[in-house]
Formats: sequence, C-alpha cells, structure tokens
Amino acid sequence: MKLEADLHVHTVSSGHAYSTLEEYVSQAKKIGLKAFAMTDHGPAMPGAPHYYHFLNMPMIPDEIDGVRIFKGVEANIINVEGELDLREESLRVLDVVMFAMHPKTGYDNQGEEENTRVLLKVLERYPQINVLAHPENAKYPINVEQTVAAAKAKGVALEINNSSHLTRPGTFQKIVAFAREIKKQEWKVVLGTDSHISMMLAKYDYALQVVKEAGLTEKHIINTSLKKVEEFLSAG
Repeated sequence: MKLEADLHVHTVSSGHAYSTLEEYVSQAKKIGLKAFAMTDHGPAMPGAPHYYHFLNMPMIPDEIDGVRIFKGVEANIINVEGELDLREESLRVLDVVMFAMHPKTGYDNQGEEENTRVLLKVLERYPQINVLAHPENAKYPINVEQTVAAAKAKGVALEINNSSHLTRPGTFQKIVAFAREIKKQEWKVVLGTDSHISMMLAKYDYALQVVKEAGLTEKHIINTSLKKVEEFLSAG
C-alpha cells in the first residue's frame, strides 16, 4: 500500500525533536513522498513553541522543492472543559489540527468515562479539528465505540500512529480495536509516523501491521493519495 502524505511530523520547534523543516523536505524529496504535515506540539507541552509559531505559519510556502507542506499542530487538551492550548485565531490558519491527551500539559488521566466525556467536549467545541492522534494511549483510556462515532459525526479522522510501539508499548490490540470499530462504522483513518527525526518520515511498518490485522482497505485510509488528503482537509 502506497502512502503519499505523512500527516504527523515534529520539527526542532517541538523542543524534543531533531530535524528542521528543510531537512524533512530533503528527506521527502529523497524518498518520493509528495507531502507532509508539520505538526509541532502545542504550547502547553514542555519545550514546545509559543503560539506565535502557529499564528505565523502562513509564512511557510505551501510547496517547497516540489513537496507539499501542510501547516499544522498536535494540540493538547488542557482541562476538563475540553479546551485546547491554542487560540482559535491560530487554529483557523492551520491545515491540519491534530489533538490528543499528553502528560504534563494540564489534563491528567481521570479514567475512561471522564476521559471520553472530555474528548467529546473537544470535538463539540472546535470545528477546526480534523485528526485525533494516537487514540489508543493506555495513559488516557477512552471508549472505542463512542469515540469513533463522535469523531465520524464531526468529520474527524483517527490516527494509526506508527511510533506507538516505541512510546506507547503494549497498545497494539487497543489500536486494532479502534481500527476494527472504524471499519465497522465505515469511517476514516490517517497513518502518521509521529516523526521526531527526518529519517522516520513515511515509515509505516507498525501502522501497516494494524491495518492488516483490522482488515482496513484503501477506502478507509485518507493519506493513500495527496488528492484524498486535500479533499478531506478542505471538507473541514
């Protein structure tokens, strides 16, 4: 299965990643990847960029050396009211708005029922959101069926994160459960590498194992073509 765009990439601006935007462009060009999304962590993450970083992203060209660049963020849920760590004025200028629960960013695990309630509040509150990142995170359990249904209702794809086997070990069956529920509800996923260094770009070995185990096909996966990615993002 060919993937033409990687929608989850962190640059040095995230504070704990190791490659620049230009280095990712060079790597994308080298491997024939058509596009990627620059999705640095939102400001609540320790070491992450200031919100001006995101507000100023229209300064980045839409295309560099033949590679399409989507401007984005991996925003953090910061409280029980379902607020994110970026103002709407910043979200409105971005192409890809991912969100997730992360430690030390304001919201701590409160159990599956409460986590799910808060996540659903985020989906209601922010129409700019288009991707839920690594939903299988065992540190923040959420209800599979309710999450998929709510995400589908809001046009928000779920991510199959290729780095989860490194940073969220032991969650393979959980992401497979999400993928199977997505298939059952006829919804969509994106495969993201969650790259923190350029040589991770477009490497999907783990994510493709999940796809195979769950029986997903190309019709479920948005980033199998650049055209599908652009159509999905413009629909939001």
